[in-house]
Amino acid sequence: MQKMLKLILTSRVYEAAVETPLEEATALSRDLRNRVLLKREDLQPIFSFKLRGAYNKVAHLSDTEKARGVIAASAGNHAQGVAFAASRLGLRATIVMPVTTPRIKVAAVEGLDAQVVLHGDNYSEAADFCQRLIGEAGMTFIHPFDDELVIAGQGTVADELMRQSAGKLDAVFVPVGGGGLIAGMGAYLKALRPEVRVIGVEPADCDAMARSLEKGRRVALDSVGIFADGVAVREVGGLTFDYCRRFVDEIVRVDTDEICSAIKSIYHATRSIVEPAGALGVAGLKKYVRERGVAGQSLAAVNSGANMNFERLRYVAERTLIGEKQEALFAVTIPEEPGSLKRFCAEVIGDRNITEFNYRLAGRDLAHIFVGISVRNDEERLSFARELTEAGFENIDLTDNDLAKTHIRYMVGGRSSEVVREVLYRFWFPERPGALARFLGSMGAEWNISLFHYRMQGGDFGRVLIGLEIPDGQEEGFRTFLQHLRYRYVEETGNSAYRLFL
Repeated sequence: MQKMLKLILTSRVYEAAVETPLEEATALSRDLRNRVLLKREDLQPIFSFKLRGAYNKVAHLSDTEKARGVIAASAGNHAQGVAFAASRLGLRATIVMPVTTPRIKVAAVEGLDAQVVLHGDNYSEAADFCQRLIGEAGMTFIHPFDDELVIAGQGTVADELMRQSAGKLDAVFVPVGGGGLIAGMGAYLKALRPEVRVIGVEPADCDAMARSLEKGRRVALDSVGIFADGVAVREVGGLTFDYCRRFVDEIVRVDTDEICSAIKSIYHATRSIVEPAGALGVAGLKKYVRERGVAGQSLAAVNSGANMNFERLRYVAERTLIGEKQEALFAVTIPEEPGSLKRFCAEVIGDRNITEFNYRLAGRDLAHIFVGISVRNDEERLSFARELTEAGFENIDLTDNDLAKTHIRYMVGGRSSEVVREVLYRFWFPERPGALARFLGSMGAEWNISLFHYRMQGGDFGRVLIGLEIPDGQEEGFRTFLQHLRYRYVEETGNSAYRLFL
């Protein structure tokens, strides 16, 4: 702790970074009945805290190391941090980025006079290629999180936080990817104010640190969620894990809808739009307050970055209402007869606001409706389900069904009487030319595509829903195909929403 404290206090971050403000989110404080403070790291020159650690590391390199130039692998904020530091110090910089990296991020790094090398579909492939280049060119590698000087640079956020709040804090909520930010902040906060709770926040589908702390050892994830791409790390660092094991009180997991809700909350508080990873702190804070029932406390969240792709805002807006528990989605079965739809709306929906209504004739006996309604909380959602049942309408709550939210709500159209032996899968495709062709080229010729849905969401990966007719006797070959496929996938053949609507 003392060594890290010294490294934080002697860091050189302010040669490039700025001291960001700590602002109270007044409306959010009122709604949550706690004093909510936002540490605005989205206001750094590169719109992310990553500048602190990257610059501190590069600035402390020896003359020999600087002369070799610096290299890093990153899909986003760390890339800009290293490029900015190299530019400020007059060094050569090479950044290896996945081919799927949005053009806006590539242009930002190139604008800082760094050489960009595009390789691979994800960070892991880019990082492997980066190591090859290091071996060939002998450049100095700048790790995104597992380095003492990088951790110390990020720890200066806590130094500012303590001064700006006069130490009057009950808990601090910190986004967690590889763990560099929370390792530095945790070490500093526990050295000065051990009673302040240090709480990390991770996406539920990208929780390497939470799982590692639970197991008592580092855990490598088989796959990572890609919505909050700034924290999409399969395995945390050895140094960062050790610091977190000693100085972090707990980890809160949040889902995509809760992250989207947090982005909206931050916008209302600051009129700024943070990226999904940048909203993790607020998402965790809101969930912590809701589940623990705490009130009257001073709670701080780090807005860690604002490098948001504009195209992603549509998806965020669509998922926000569910994240705020203000929209519920249901599949409702009603008799396929004149007047039944009118009765459903008049007797059950009543004065409730309908957010979505999808229906297509699929049979002469029963009709299946996909409906969204406005609710105030989970209790009202459950109450609506009971009212449906009491009125004689079979129903399934789809509010937490990701297949329904991502795909089916856009493609309700009834079943096909021609389909036989269909299986349904969701795939995550890199958003790059040729990804679909590569997928189709590796498929068995006997497998017919019976359903396909894709909708651009502005991320590094596209979400694709595919139905396939697998002939009798081809099941083993299909399983082999999936095992060798390099894309992430989830089977949805047994999903209730699929059974009802598709």
